[in-house]
Amino acid sequence: MDLHFEYTTNLQYEVKSLRARVRAFESGEKYKALRADFNNRLSEKDREIELLRIELGDANARIVTVRKNYQQVIEDMEDEHTKELRKKDREIKLMEERALRAEQQRDEAKAKLTEKSRELYQALTELEEEKGKNQKLKAQINRDYENSSIPSSMKPNHKKITNNREKTGKKPGGQPGHEGHGRKKQTPTSVINIPAPKEYADNPCYRATGKIVAKQVADIRIDIACNEYRTPEFRHIRTGQFVHADFPDGVVNDVNYGGSIKAFAFLLNNYCNVSIKKVKGFLSELTGGKLMISAGMINGLSKEFSLKAEDMQKRAFSDMLLSPVINTDFTYARVDGRKMNVAICATGKDAIYFARKNKGHEGIKGTPVEEYQGILIHDHDKTFYSYGSAHQECLDHTSRYLKDSIMNEPDLVWNKNMRELIREMIHFRNSLDPDDDRNPDQIDPDRVDGLERMYDEILSLAKAEYEYVPPSKYYMDGFNLYKRLLGYRDNHLLFLHNKSVSHSNSLSERLLRIFKRKQHQVMTFRSDDGLRYLCNSLGVIASLRAADKNLYEGVSAIFNIPANSINFMTKFSAIPLSHPASGP
Repeated sequence: MDLHFEYTTNLQYEVKSLRARVRAFESGEKYKALRADFNNRLSEKDREIELLRIELGDANARIVTVRKNYQQVIEDMEDEHTKELRKKDREIKLMEERALRAEQQRDEAKAKLTEKSRELYQALTELEEEKGKNQKLKAQINRDYENSSIPSSMKPNHKKITNNREKTGKKPGGQPGHEGHGRKKQTPTSVINIPAPKEYADNPCYRATGKIVAKQVADIRIDIACNEYRTPEFRHIRTGQFVHADFPDGVVNDVNYGGSIKAFAFLLNNYCNVSIKKVKGFLSELTGGKLMISAGMINGLSKEFSLKAEDMQKRAFSDMLLSPVINTDFTYARVDGRKMNVAICATGKDAIYFARKNKGHEGIKGTPVEEYQGILIHDHDKTFYSYGSAHQECLDHTSRYLKDSIMNEPDLVWNKNMRELIREMIHFRNSLDPDDDRNPDQIDPDRVDGLERMYDEILSLAKAEYEYVPPSKYYMDGFNLYKRLLGYRDNHLLFLHNKSVSHSNSLSERLLRIFKRKQHQVMTFRSDDGLRYLCNSLGVIASLRAADKNLYEGVSAIFNIPANSINFMTKFSAIPLSHPASGP
């Protein structure tokens, strides 16, 4: 009840208040009061606006003043700046003029410098060219048998060979305590007794010792042993045919020559390189004019010897295919003004020469190399790398080429080190016993590995030296040798691993030198057959000498082979040079 009463009371008061306010509005008093209040506030605002307007005018006046002052300052600064700019412009113009003159001078100096540099470059280029040409000419002039493949016979003016042996102070000749090696005594054909002088024999002061002092005078005498075969001749009564008993084999002409005479003339002509004319004259003088052999017969001895020794050549061919190592090489020959080639295949026991029209694969056809499956020792002829199972390069050639590099590239070190290393390798191999099969481990693997490492280190040094100073285009031999030693490393070091392999191809070169001497003597062969027969003969001679046989007796025995036992139409003797046979 109290709450309702209080609520009702509040509503009544609020209604009375609202009615009073409505009456005030209805009477207009309230409006008047509001308008009066509005006018008062409006007047106050007008006054504030006027005051603000006055302040704004003052502010605008101050702003104008400040702006004028600012503009004056700006103008003054602009004037000063303009003066400074004019001054700077003048200075810049002067600097530009100076820079332009300096650029012109620089361009002129640069042009002169360019011209001088061009002249200097041209002069240096020409100097380098001349140095290269001089180096090339110097290399050619200094090239001889010691630093190249030129044979020693092409350099007749050899330098003096120095004697590097240390002097012992001993007298020349046999030394006390050593067995003497005197001249071999011969069986005397006659004895001449010299009587004792009377001053010794009749003098009681001397007594005979019973010893006979003998001294010989050896001499040779050429006698002709001539066997004459005689037999009765018969004539058929009806046909008139003459008949007689058969003579021995080889007795065909009225006068025939035995194997000893043929061997003597053959060896003089083909082994001692005496001309046919001199051989004929020498035999005549030795026999007091009794032997007058024709030049045609002497010239045909090579053919006869070659055909009679055919079986020996076939056996040498077959044995060579079974040999573990073969030395091989080529050299040039002249036949009727044409260039030909001679191939050599050699072992320690046999040697075979082959006449060929060409080198390369065509020249190898028909030689043992074509079917060979062993180790080949040769010079750096790449053709041989297509044959055999392994290869050894001739280190004698390599050593000479290194010496040539040392002479023409003295600032390099690798060539000197490599030459010394090759000498050390050869000395190490020569110190081994090649025939000691009981000790297969005689080649020390650690020593071989050390030598191979040194070989690789020197090649690395060569690479660095040639990268630092590239080789001259006028002398590329040293650089090419380095590339060869690098590319064919195993072929230069094979002899360190196999005792049956030699470090050089000197065997082939020595045998080819025999042919070269003959070539110099004859100057040119007249036919292909003549060259082929000589090659066959030289091969048989080399085999006889390798067998430690008496050369003269061996050649005589071959000439004494009966002629009817030779098949003159055999494949071996009929081989055309352009299509050689593949072997026996």
